[in-house]
Amino acid sequence: MSSLVSTSHLQLAAFALGTVGWILCTISMGIVEWRVWHVDNTTIISSGIAWVGIWKVCFISYLHVSPGYKEQFCHKFSGYDSFIPHEIYAAQGLLLVALFMGLLGLTTTIFALRNVYMGITHKTLITRFFLVGGFFYISAGLCVLIPVSWNFYSVTHNQSITFPPSYYMPSSPATQEAGAAIPIGIVAVILLLLSGTFSLLYRLPVTTNTITKS
Repeated sequence: MSSLVSTSHLQLAAFALGTVGWILCTISMGIVEWRVWHVDNTTIISSGIAWVGIWKVCFISYLHVSPGYKEQFCHKFSGYDSFIPHEIYAAQGLLLVALFMGLLGLTTTIFALRNVYMGITHKTLITRFFLVGGFFYISAGLCVLIPVSWNFYSVTHNQSITFPPSYYMPSSPATQEAGAAIPIGIVAVILLLLSGTFSLLYRLPVTTNTITKS
């Protein structure tokens, strides 16, 4: 058992990194601050700032609210909305896949570590589960990398979105910048890829046979 445990410290670190990366992936998917739009017309968007996420768009408005108060208005995207750009559709699908892949990676790593620390000596099975876990972590990291990079490209090129009139959003902002979801996603990618690499580096302990002379 001690030999197995001594060779799995890197994989224990992989599990910790993968867990944090998976949590950050979940946070990135859930928050609306993917693209921050700065608009000139503050008639409805009172703060002059709107947040474009992968599931909805939100802004602060003082309309229909008592003086001195403000309210956040959000419009959720539908799967049938044709105005949604491809990078947002891709983010919706790939981040869901990343969550599933990351969860599978955590599950297989937990199983392998359980066998190691409980002294279950199915060494070949342990190796396979670490390798499979590494594959899932790396797949999850790549699934996060694609939408994060694509949306960051759209931000840097100030690309527009033709929102319908009911959204009260301009088709293009004066300027836009990357929201908090993108750097969180980048950190998640780094942690998941590191976790996958560490898992793939697992090697079985080398057993040596001693020959006694009579």
